[in-house]
Amino acid sequence: MKVDRRQFIKISAGAIGAAVAADIAGLGVDMSAAQEQAAKVPMKTGRQTPSLCPYCSVGCAQIVMTNDAGRIIDIQGNPDSPLSEGTLCPKGAATYQLVMNDLRWTKVKYRAPGSDHWEDRSLEWAMNRTAELVKQTRDAHFNEFQELPDGKGGMKKKRVMNTYAVASLGGATIDNEWNYAHQKLMHGLGIVYVENQARI
Repeated sequence: MKVDRRQFIKISAGAIGAAVAADIAGLGVDMSAAQEQAAKVPMKTGRQTPSLCPYCSVGCAQIVMTNDAGRIIDIQGNPDSPLSEGTLCPKGAATYQLVMNDLRWTKVKYRAPGSDHWEDRSLEWAMNRTAELVKQTRDAHFNEFQELPDGKGGMKKKRVMNTYAVASLGGATIDNEWNYAHQKLMHGLGIVYVENQARI
């Protein structure tokens, strides 16, 4: 039997639609056993909660399914989304593994300067430590005044109230409310370098 290029690509890609099934049947392959087995696969059902993919800045809609105990049993694309129409990229499709993964770290890993091993620390400790280091770095490198061009070819001492020693790199999926509060905090500290990873 002669198989043209189009038929070969359809079959080898595994896109078993009605037309492809007809092509395979034309080759003498019986697909009834595979179709019967696929029908036996249990569908996960539970309470459906609309959500968003936590990865890139596209913000594809998802449906998170939970059981009666509130445990996540499945995460899939939301077909009601005008943006993604229920489709998810490989990272979005693997969101379930981000949440329900036995290998996921649940403690902060800290390696002290000069140490040869990692220590488990609490999230509270890490947040406090980060705040301490930000304040310490800001205070050590804070510029109240700075020599800047005066627009006439000379230099003039101007009040700047900033620091160049700290930078902030945000995430693409942070919502507008969080971004607003975050940039207010950063500018309040005098941090000049505030950037979003979506542009990098």
